[in-house]
Amino acid sequence: MFVRLLTTCLLLLLAGGLFAQEVSDATRAKDARRVKALLRLENVDLDTLPEAQTSLLRYLETCRGTDEYITLVRRFKLRAAVPELLQLAADKGEETIGVEAMKTLLDFGSNDAIEKELCGMEEAQALKLLSSLRLAADARGNALLMTLVENSERGMPLRAAAVAAVGRNPAGQHLLLLLVEAGTLAKELNFSAANALLSSTDETIRTAAGKHLALPVTADTKPLPTISEMVARTGDAAAGKSIFATTGTCLNCHKVRGDGKEVGPDLSEIGSKLSKEAFYVSILDPSAGISHNFETYTFLLEDGTVQNGILLSQIDDEFLVRTAEAIVCRIPRDAVTEYKKSAVSLMPADLQKALTAQNLVDVVEYLATLKK
Repeated sequence: MFVRLLTTCLLLLLAGGLFAQEVSDATRAKDARRVKALLRLENVDLDTLPEAQTSLLRYLETCRGTDEYITLVRRFKLRAAVPELLQLAADKGEETIGVEAMKTLLDFGSNDAIEKELCGMEEAQALKLLSSLRLAADARGNALLMTLVENSERGMPLRAAAVAAVGRNPAGQHLLLLLVEAGTLAKELNFSAANALLSSTDETIRTAAGKHLALPVTADTKPLPTISEMVARTGDAAAGKSIFATTGTCLNCHKVRGDGKEVGPDLSEIGSKLSKEAFYVSILDPSAGISHNFETYTFLLEDGTVQNGILLSQIDDEFLVRTAEAIVCRIPRDAVTEYKKSAVSLMPADLQKALTAQNLVDVVEYLATLKK
């Protein structure tokens, strides 16, 4: 009885339909005292405490989006809060509160809800939700992650993120290794898999994976360290700025505070948006980290010409496309036989061939300083 009542009330609360009237300071204080008292009780039956039940629901409205909210939802098993937890996990995927929201979802056995949310989201938002799954490093999410890894209809960035997420726990590493050994893992995911498996704490996994996977070689002919190893290093931001503008050729495609060309995203405030791990993925496996609104499109023209670029706009009679050289070209619609979104980024692959591992660490250190 209580569960049904609490579920109904909480759904109304989350929709903003319950306790919408002004609550007095005295009522808030009373609610806070009651909630603290409830937390001290073991095996509390809220069905026998209607006033405490009402106070709890009203109190939850005052602490949405906080650690306390998650603590209360978890403590009283409020499964009606699943939509709110999903939103937190997506919005704050690389923060503690987002990871705790994801862990609570897994505690509730909400894998189907997570999977449904991933299917209905735009790719950029889905990637944020996957970040919380990756950082939770919880084997209970492996089944839905492996489904995503093997789903050829989903975008490569999303599948690569799923590989990274499932590779964060030992059970997931074993599942990935089975795909690698069977030769059924999409080759575009090999870099993500190599980083997950070759950095495993389990020597048997590292050895087995090493028979099938290898990280690319850098400019000094040394194997590239795993991303986790490079994240742990501290670079020289000043040196990274110089490499970014010269050897790295990054300004050929990106702007930083007015300098450079506008092919890919403006990086002027990128340090406020991405973690160091995400920087390395974007640089070393660009097709797995394509930014929203910067997807590459391939156009097949009537004369057999193939044109690749970022689709800026399309109107009735033409497409406006920016090429890798930052040239904006107009393609008449009637000259196009076929066009489609490409899984391959315009950003050049194998940038590590022109840089050493330390160069990469320095560049990432520099990028991390580019904040608002």
